[in-house]
Order: sequence, then C-alpha cells, then structure tokens
Amino acid sequence: MTNPSIALAELVEKGGDVDLVREMLQFVAQRMMEADVEGRCGAPYGERGIPRENSRNGYRDRLWETRAGAIDLRIPKLRKGSYFPAFLEPRRTAEKALAAVIQEAYIQGVSTRSVDELVKAMGMTGISKSQVSRLCAEIDERVNAFLNRPIEGDWPYLWIDATYVKVRASGRIVSVAVIIAVGVNTDGTRELLGLAVGPSEAEPFWTEFLRSLSRRGLRGVKLVISDSHVGLKAAISKVFKATWQRCRVHFVRNALAYAGKGQRQMVLALINTVFAQETAEAAHSQWRVVADQLREKFPKLSAMLDDAENDVLAFMDFPKAHRKQLASTNPLERLNAEIKRRTDVVGIFPNEASIVRLVGALLLEQNDEWQLQRRYMQLEGLNAISDNQATRLSAVITD
Repeated sequence: MTNPSIALAELVEKGGDVDLVREMLQFVAQRMMEADVEGRCGAPYGERGIPRENSRNGYRDRLWETRAGAIDLRIPKLRKGSYFPAFLEPRRTAEKALAAVIQEAYIQGVSTRSVDELVKAMGMTGISKSQVSRLCAEIDERVNAFLNRPIEGDWPYLWIDATYVKVRASGRIVSVAVIIAVGVNTDGTRELLGLAVGPSEAEPFWTEFLRSLSRRGLRGVKLVISDSHVGLKAAISKVFKATWQRCRVHFVRNALAYAGKGQRQMVLALINTVFAQETAEAAHSQWRVVADQLREKFPKLSAMLDDAENDVLAFMDFPKAHRKQLASTNPLERLNAEIKRRTDVVGIFPNEASIVRLVGALLLEQNDEWQLQRRYMQLEGLNAISDNQATRLSAVITD
C-alpha cells in the first residue's frame, strides 16, 4: 500500500520543496497563535463592543529553528499576563506534529480532524472547531487564489502539457490527466496560467480548459505549443483561433520509431537538416526533400512527414529570436519533471482536490521564482506579431 505522506526529513532532503514547506510552516504556526489568542481574549481581533477576558498588545518577534530552516514568527502579546505558544518549548515534538499536518495539506489534503489533533499536540486549548475549519479553508485559499487569478494583458505564446497521476475514484484507482498552461506576455515575462485535472485529454476537456483561461482574461494568443493532441488542436481553433505548434522533440521521437535501431542516427541527421534552415520557405523546401529521400526505404515515415509538415514547422513563421523556445515543450520539461517527482512520492492521490493542492502549490512556488528572474523572451518581435499574421497562420489548422 502506498504511504500517503512522507517524513519531514525526506521532504527537506529533496531541496526544491524546502522553501514551500518552510513557508507553510510559518503560515500555519502564525494562524494557530492568532486563533489561540483569540480564544483566550474571548473576542476576535479588532472587534469592538464585545465583553473580553483579555485584549491584545502588539507582537514580539521570535526566530523558530526547525528542520526545514529558520522561521520568523510574530508572537502576539496580551495586556493582562503573558502569552507564549507551547509549541516553542517542547520544540521537537510540536514541530513534528506541525510538520505532519503541513505534509497532509501539501500532499493529501487538510481535514478538520487532522488540524484538531495538531492543536492538542501543540498544547493549545483556546481554539474552537470553527477556527480549525477556518484554518483549513485558509490553507486551500492560498492555492485557489493563485489558480483563479485574473489574467491581464496579451499572451502571444502558450505552452500546454499534460502528465498522468493515479487517484482513487468510486472505489477504484484510475489515471487522470493533469494539464498545465504556461504563457509569455508581450513584456517577455513567463507565468504559469492554469491547471486542470480531468479523466482524459479529449476535445471537450481541452475546450473547457481553454475557455476557463479565456474567462479569466487570457487573450492575444497567437501560437499554442504542445504534444500531438487532436482534441487540443480542435479546441484551439474554437477558443483562440491560434496556430498550433506540434512539439518538435516529441515529433522526432515518434518519427524515429519508424526506423531500425541502426538507422536512427541517419534519419535523425536528415530531419535535423530541416531545423537548421534560416527561413520558413527554406525549411518547408528541405522538409519535402527529406521526405522524398526517405520514401522508398521508410514509406510510413515519409507519410508521417507529409502529414506533419505544417504543424511541426509552424514556429518558423514567428520571430527568429523566439524560435528556440517555440519549437517544443522543452521550456516545461524541468517543471514537468518536478511535478512527476512530487506526485510519485504520493503514489495514489485520495481525490482530485489533493492533486490540485499539491501541483497548485508547486506552480505557485515556481511562478514566484520566475518573477524574480530576468525576462524569459526577448522583446524583439513580440510587438510585431500582428493580428493579420495570426489570421494568416491559423489557416494551417484543420478541424
């Protein structure tokens, strides 16, 4: 049976998870103290005209050393007597309890019961059931606010990719698609724009996902880059009227399957001569030359080349400075690997909400890191992508 959670030590050793775990530890510890003090005062913070047993008197700062790193806490002060959270004294035991609930929030999903048990383990007595429920809601709210935020401005380039994870549904274990969308706006900035979980990658699922992005404000899409999904291609033409770029890396991988092991290097070298061309016209011309050269020995491969020409070379009609990123979904590979690594830790998710919680938290963390980095794509050519060009390019899409 798959263990639904992992030890804090394992989580810390994985490196990329540390900042998120530390941030969530800080958030939950702070909210627990606020709720504890609210219970001791007999009234919420800022409420007037309510009989009180005590009242607040500001904060004092305290550094909390944990196995996930140092955490800055603001400990509430009271006008009558003193307040010091019990979990800071028996630090290891309380930290273990707090880490357990954070891991459940991070991996499996927070329940009122689990937080209630945490409260008892940390020696807090002033927190009610309603406050526990509120804390659970606040944890989910952080991820949901990110995933449902408005999308502003124009986003000419959109990358979409899917991975599969296992989840329990109606007493069975099934595989579901986890879709993520990444866009680049006219400022050259890259952001994670959306996440969806669904039973398959059929056209209705893709269409609803793209429409959800559109409802949040996504506009100005000129090129969508993905693996070969017939349903997505049809959905793009319905929702955005944009061009579809078939991932070059995935295409080459599929093409090489038509050649024997000893002939793949030769086939790969021929196909790569297409991508070495400087202009769209030269690339299309070389594509047809390669297809003809392979036709006698590899008829199925040549037929595949004939069918895929416009989809694989769509990126050549866009500015040269952007083509390296536009040719494939490679810009998402590192993120996809991280999603797989973290979801593999879980093995089987208890429900779809827990998938959104885990992957959503990862996307939020990654998006924040991207905002601190330099511009992802050169501004050269971004503003030159006109609506007239997009209309002309979208003619290559066939329903």
